[in-house]
This record gives sequence, C-alpha cells and structure tokens, in this order.
Amino acid sequence: MNSLPGVSLECRGISKRFPTRNGDVQALESASFRVAAGEFVSILGPSGCGKTTLLRIVAGLLPPSAGEVSFEGAPSPGQARLALAFQEHGLFPWMTVLENVAFALEDHENGPTSRQELARSFVERVGLGDCSDLYPQQLSRGMRQRVNIARAFARSPQILMLDEPFASLDAQCRRVLQEELLTRWQQHSNTVIFVTHDIEEAVLLADRVLLMSGAPGSIVGEYVIELQRPRDLDAWESTEVRAIRRTLWLRLAAETRQGLAIAK
Repeated sequence: MNSLPGVSLECRGISKRFPTRNGDVQALESASFRVAAGEFVSILGPSGCGKTTLLRIVAGLLPPSAGEVSFEGAPSPGQARLALAFQEHGLFPWMTVLENVAFALEDHENGPTSRQELARSFVERVGLGDCSDLYPQQLSRGMRQRVNIARAFARSPQILMLDEPFASLDAQCRRVLQEELLTRWQQHSNTVIFVTHDIEEAVLLADRVLLMSGAPGSIVGEYVIELQRPRDLDAWESTEVRAIRRTLWLRLAAETRQGLAIAK
C-alpha cells in the first residue's frame, strides 16, 4: 500500500443530538475547526464533552444532526484514506494478532505474502512479535490496544484519528508508542487528530491543541504549541511546557466546573 500525503479537513457547525426516552440529549453544539494537511492536532476536553462523538462524525461513523465535514473540499470521508484507533479495541476475535493487522492491508498491491510480512513488522513495532499467533481473548486489555494501534499504523492513512489510544497502557509502553507515533507522522506527513484527556500528552505531541467545552461540546479554545521538532518527550518539566500545561489546566478546570454546575 502506497503512503499518501495527509489531507486537510474542516468541520463546520457540527451538532449532534441523541434521542432518549426523556427527550433529546445534545452532545455537540456548533463545533467548528480546521486541520491543515500534515498537521498534528490534539483535542482536549472534560469527560463526557463529546470528543469521541466528534471523532466518529469526522470518520463518517455517525451522521451529524447539523453541520458538515469536508476533506479538501469534498463532502464525503470516502475521498480520504482514514484509519481509526478508539479506546474500545474492536479487534476480530476469530483472527490472530497478525491476521487482525494484516486485515488493514487487504488492498495492498503486492499480494498476501507481502501483506503478512508488512503486518508482522507493525506487530513487532508495538512489541508483540512473540504474540503474533495469539487471539485477542488471550491478550490483556493493553496488549489488545497495541494491536489496534498497529492496525491503524499499517493502514498508512492520510488522516489518522486516535481516541485516547494509550490510556490503557503502562507508562513505559505508552512512551514508546508516543515516540513511534511521532516518528511515523514525521516520516509520512499524514494528518493526525488525537483525542486525549491528558494535558501533558496533548502538549508534547501536537502542533495545536483544541479545547472543548463541557457538554454540549464545542470548540472554545485553540493553543499553538511552539515547541521545536523533533520533540523531546522528556521535556515535560521545561518552562515552556509548564506554562502551556498551566494555561490549559486552568481553562479545562473551568470548563469542568461549569459542566458540573449545569448538571446539577
């Protein structure tokens, strides 16, 4: 599968309502933002603010109640090669680790043998080379998520969308995969949308951080991260990172308190 350059996308006035027995629940309200081709953007927000819902709409998995998503001016996500890794791993239980990753390479032009070899290289990159023949039920939650990440990487997407992909991993594995993500992004120039609740992770990985309000979610802040590339992931105690973290923490805390007050 050829690696394609990242594409730009734009969300305009995205709203989402979910019907319930007690009336509609407004998850998103007029969320608008743009991501440039090849940009790495983190989305940060309070728990329950609609981050995952927004990502699913961008991916074309959910229709918006209002608004639209476009990719380089095209109205359909089918115009761009997408890959997703959500918190719930979504692996096929009847496939081995290697088969799950190889599934992302079904349209690889060099045949099944090449697909298997390429899939194995991605499995090894996430530290699961010895687990290639195991099934998802034989793995821990964190290991299953690493398979999910390997499958997303293998897709060689133009837009890579990640929903808290490292949340279930231990600190050491998390740091290794953060570095792998940055390496692949720098090599292939794909566009990345990275949803996280971790302020440090958002700052150290992204070019820009978009802050969401409490539910119903909308984009209420944009922060450009002016740290040089390639990033030193051990720089979280630097003066620059501390200042950005504090700014984001204060704003995020305010949005969380406001959401709790509304909930009462």
